[in-house]
Amino acid sequence: MTTELSYIGHSAFFIKTENQGILIDPFISGNPCAKFETNNQNITDIFVTHGHADHLGDAITIAKTERIPVTAVFELANYCMEHGAPAKGVNLGGNLKYGWGKARFLPAFHSSSTPDGRYAGMPASILFDINGTKIYHAGDTCLNFEMKTTGEIYSPDIALLPVGSVYTMDIDEAVTAAKWLNAKKVIPMHYNTFDAIKVNIEELKTKLSAQGIECKILEPGESIKL
Repeated sequence: MTTELSYIGHSAFFIKTENQGILIDPFISGNPCAKFETNNQNITDIFVTHGHADHLGDAITIAKTERIPVTAVFELANYCMEHGAPAKGVNLGGNLKYGWGKARFLPAFHSSSTPDGRYAGMPASILFDINGTKIYHAGDTCLNFEMKTTGEIYSPDIALLPVGSVYTMDIDEAVTAAKWLNAKKVIPMHYNTFDAIKVNIEELKTKLSAQGIECKILEPGESIKL
């Protein structure tokens, strides 16, 4: 079964199988670099790592329009439901099954609040197992030792890692995270969207290559086959 991963921009991705589409942290409108047309996709599931506006993004609007659920940590799922969106609450450790595979919610070290300032539960990373390919979306996080545990137990094939610093880990910490995760390939995210998180992304590629880890830098709108 063919699987394709598309980078929308910032921390947003779309993973498409033959008849299902998984949207992650859909910060699209308001995102100066986003490239994605929601009405041309078969979106079947929406996942959100935490409540900040640059991750929750358009999740509620898309969920209401398409009548598909937002899956997020319990408090954030409740917030989505209060605003008229179908939602599924989960918490860290939750392992959910789908026609395309599984999604397991794991720790991230960050903060999380809704756009109106309410507590949005614990931030999360998410490990997707899609047709046998394991994709780890780190969410927003600092470097943390839970990544080493994730690597020892799950060994993701692809790690989507934030590298912009200020609000997340930086390039050097992302290299360490990639090693701890035992990731075969890294796709960077959460960088260059705004001035505060500007980085030289080629530096990450050079440092990962020195560790024998592939780095695939995707431009917004670019896709790869898995």
